[in-house]
Amino acid sequence: MNYRPLILPKVHWETKVSTDTFGELIVQPLEPGFGITLGNALRRVMLSAVEGSAVTSVIIKGVNNEFSTLKGVVEDVLHVLLNIKGIVIKNATGQAGRMRLVKQTAGPVLVGDITCDEHLSVVNVEHFLATLAADGELDIEFFVEPGRGYQQAQWPQGDSLQPDGRIYLDAMFSPARRIEYRVEQARVGDRFDCDKLIMSIFTNGAASPKDMIHYATSVLRTQLEHFLLAQELPFNEISSSSEQKGEREFKVEGDNPTRGLPVELFLKPIDELEFSVRAHNCLIGAGIKRVIDLVNMNEEDILKIKNFGRKSLREVKEILSAFGLHLGMNIKELDLKKAIKDQEKKAV
Repeated sequence: MNYRPLILPKVHWETKVSTDTFGELIVQPLEPGFGITLGNALRRVMLSAVEGSAVTSVIIKGVNNEFSTLKGVVEDVLHVLLNIKGIVIKNATGQAGRMRLVKQTAGPVLVGDITCDEHLSVVNVEHFLATLAADGELDIEFFVEPGRGYQQAQWPQGDSLQPDGRIYLDAMFSPARRIEYRVEQARVGDRFDCDKLIMSIFTNGAASPKDMIHYATSVLRTQLEHFLLAQELPFNEISSSSEQKGEREFKVEGDNPTRGLPVELFLKPIDELEFSVRAHNCLIGAGIKRVIDLVNMNEEDILKIKNFGRKSLREVKEILSAFGLHLGMNIKELDLKKAIKDQEKKAV
């Protein structure tokens, strides 16, 4: 059976705004409706199914329950435990481990004062835990475990107090702080109904946004494989071969400077790209009237245009990317005209 090809999306990370705890992922073009389908699925998996590590129990020297107080410690034990829940931990192996805090110096006690097993490290070293007075001492052993999502405190059944004085904590393992997505309209050739997915990923620093996407995608793919009743339909191959066929139909002879894109696209007015009014007027005012004029410019040249800022530059790059274009393509108009003539000869 001959199946119709699907639009294959391009995945792009906005590097200018990326940090260790934030990433913006742009996926376009997508089949109509796929923006919400993929965005919601990835968001839910990242919030609930990505593995992480957290403190699940502690032993505080001189304390056998969470409602106690410690001599020389300003905060009561309950407040100290609440602060301990805010510790962010990186786990290099995914194995359980231990951490230790021993401090006798007056002043604030921070996460950076903790020593860890070799495969563990703390991320938020400035996070506050407690305050010691001149005669205060704090000795805590932390038990770290890996997990997914949220876990209630795992108190042993039937024992109100533990022989070793251990206090169990509920834990949030997921590295995700907040996951947002929005879907915009994308244009592919003459089609206006395609989707553009933009995901904003905020983490606690234990995992990078790229790692979060990779993990979530692996989870979804693993789960969906079990729904297959027969051999998987090769849509990647079908769609890729369809794109290659389209490229052969429109390619320019020689070094193929258009990279298989329709030759006529480069000679169209920039009105076809549907920029915002501000960006459009700035480009027209600078004498940039056709697509070829725009893609032959680089970022430095385009930022020299009067009233054209980085926000407009970002818009231009995103819209060009939706058409498979980019700045600095250095397309020669003579090559385009020659390709058009060759197409006309073949048509005859």
